[in-house]
Amino acid sequence: MAPRARAYWQGYLRLSLVSIGVELYAATSSAQATTLHQIHKPSGKRVRYEKVAPGVGPIDSADIVKGFEIGDDSYVVLEPDELDEIKLDSGKAIELVQFVGREEIDPRYFDRPYYLAPEGDVSTEGYAVIREALRRAGKIGIGRLTMRGRESIVAVTPLGKGLLVETLRYANELRSYEPYFAEIGEGDSDAEMVALATELIERKSAPFDPKAFKDSYAEALRDLVERKREGQAIVTTGEEERRGPGKVIDLIEALKRSVGESAPRPAHGKARAAEPAKKASAAKTASAKAAAKTGPVKKRA
Repeated sequence: MAPRARAYWQGYLRLSLVSIGVELYAATSSAQATTLHQIHKPSGKRVRYEKVAPGVGPIDSADIVKGFEIGDDSYVVLEPDELDEIKLDSGKAIELVQFVGREEIDPRYFDRPYYLAPEGDVSTEGYAVIREALRRAGKIGIGRLTMRGRESIVAVTPLGKGLLVETLRYANELRSYEPYFAEIGEGDSDAEMVALATELIERKSAPFDPKAFKDSYAEALRDLVERKREGQAIVTTGEEERRGPGKVIDLIEALKRSVGESAPRPAHGKARAAEPAKKASAAKTASAKAAAKTGPVKKRA
């Protein structure tokens, strides 16, 4: 078992008057992230940027403050002590104030995932009670969490033997989708094409396995780096060759071909294929029996 990372936050999970000691851990890792740096090619040195102000030149970090832009190149300067005054007290608690079905939350609101674990054996019993109550009710808990002086809405969901915490975006952080879809027609789609697309979806339906999906770019980049380290010649491929020639094809014809090339789901496909085969076999048997009873047909003189 891999060792736990350092807790991102420690505090309490609170349900009314019940408080459970918990620890929050990041659910994602950047360890496998593919990162490139800017390099000065003649020297091979990494490029660094110094802080400068237009018309002033390089400046000291001690002279830098934060500001809120109110117009073009116009800012309200905010001093560090002024920002400290409005920082929220961490509070050290996730208080569950509401419970909803997960399907009631627009997926666009979900942001970052974290694992919420009990803080020591003494917290395990109460932690398990809240987890099982959420699972039995078929609900997720909504609460607030303050970290590093900023408050976030969070959703608490049962996950295996533990709890998943996901930060949620605020309503004003999302753009409306209407401007992007406004010009899409509302007319009825062709029934045959919808039926073909539906059949294609059904044939390609399967349980989601994230391990089946690979980051092709990251793999290609690592392969490129290794080959260059080993001194292998690198052959580049033109954009048109990678994409292949463009083809214009009739939509319904493309759907028909896609359905024809897609293997049907095993259980569903076998049942359908077996049924006509049985009927054909039964028909042949009945025909043979009838022929045996009647015998050969005699010609009339």
